[in-house]
Amino acid sequence: MKSRCAPLRGNCSATLALLCFAVFWGTQAAALSPIQNPSTVRASGRSRDATMDDYRSHLGQLITLVRACAKTRDLQDCDPLLVGPDDRIPLTSGAQTERRLVRYGWLRVLFSRAEEPDETAASTGKKSVGPTVAQPAPPSTSKLLLDAERRLASDLAQAGTSIGPEPSYPSERATMAQVLAGRDFRDLEQPSLRDTMLEKVNNWLNHLIQNVTKWRARSAWAGRVLVGGFILAVCVGLVWALLQLERRWRVRLAPEKRRPPASTAPSARNWQLWIEDARRAASAGLWREAVHFVYWACIARLEARRLWPADRARTPREYLALVPVADPRHAGLSALTRSFERIWYGGRPAVENDYRRAEEIAASLIEGGQA
Repeated sequence: MKSRCAPLRGNCSATLALLCFAVFWGTQAAALSPIQNPSTVRASGRSRDATMDDYRSHLGQLITLVRACAKTRDLQDCDPLLVGPDDRIPLTSGAQTERRLVRYGWLRVLFSRAEEPDETAASTGKKSVGPTVAQPAPPSTSKLLLDAERRLASDLAQAGTSIGPEPSYPSERATMAQVLAGRDFRDLEQPSLRDTMLEKVNNWLNHLIQNVTKWRARSAWAGRVLVGGFILAVCVGLVWALLQLERRWRVRLAPEKRRPPASTAPSARNWQLWIEDARRAASAGLWREAVHFVYWACIARLEARRLWPADRARTPREYLALVPVADPRHAGLSALTRSFERIWYGGRPAVENDYRRAEEIAASLIEGGQA
């Protein structure tokens, strides 16, 4: 029984010795660190918040490491763990400090390759695309270490400049304000909702046309159908718009079926009789009554031409609303209506010039011209 347990105890003793040796080696490796302040050290590959002094000190230590690695090219001096964590350095000074992350992953990769000789690194990094294409040989590890030292030295030189508060550029701002206050920029405004919607519609149309072009390139008949449909829709829209404009601008002078006007309608009495009454009132110096008769003479004449259905209950403004704005007689009737309302309803005293002006407008309207 004792002979069977002796080998087992020997194996247990060997395993325990290996575990103790691994723990001791781990503690010794953890003690090797290029950062002097242990409280700020994090795991390799992570970042730390560092001041500019810490950043400059770290760069100096990295330059020393690169020199030692380039000299010995062994595992002890080219260990990637010696690079340490990345630095997050401040860009501005103040309450709200912005920071920039400076990474050293490129240096860790270079240290992992530094243990191999230059010929081996060059042969492993060289890949041929084809039998006839010659690829240039990559730079040697020694050359990369020299470039790394120069890069770190350049970063250290740039880190030596002091960081002050962000400049406000008062003179440049004053010049810009003076330029924007000029006549060329006086009418600048923020885009309105209408401009924004038109821009969106324009972008949508451009996107639609681009898609149509792609479809046309893939399938000729589909592109022709889409382009033809789009052109047909545009033509139909234009024809509909022109018809609407023609209906709005058309002067409705087509004679309707003859019907005797109502006895109270202005056209029930001949417009010439209204003109004779106006002239008799003017000869007697009754200018207010003369303007009144001239106005109803015009209404009777236009109503006799079937410009609107006969109706005595309309007001002067309702008669004016029945004439389209595009009608050449609208301006003259509007002026005559305003003069008649001011004199007859507004109580303004009328003079001879008011009657003469009303008679001129009435003559142009009765003859069918433009005042």
